[in-house]
Amino acid sequence: MESFERRKDGFERKFAHDEELRFKAMARRNRMLGHWAAEKLGLSGPDADAYAREVVKADFEAPGDEDVFRKIRTDLDAKNIALSDHQIRRTMEELLVKAAEQIQAEKKT
Repeated sequence: MESFERRKDGFERKFAHDEELRFKAMARRNRMLGHWAAEKLGLSGPDADAYAREVVKADFEAPGDEDVFRKIRTDLDAKNIALSDHQIRRTMEELLVKAAEQIQAEKKT
């Protein structure tokens, strides 16, 4: 019975660790996505940083990626910047991979 409890505790710790890494990767992805969109919107410097923070905050509106996508889509549309939904979603996916790779690399150092 004791080995079962240790095994269960190990799975719980791994799950918590994986969820923490996923949260960090999503937050980093959203920050990078915010900077990407800021560039498209013609923002730079402190304005781009502030916009990236807005994108990160947008992720707390609802579960999933739709709140972040909706913010980017709405802001690009407001400035008449022609990017397809596919382009935005593809960038979201690419930046999530990049963010996860960066976090893994940081763990190793």
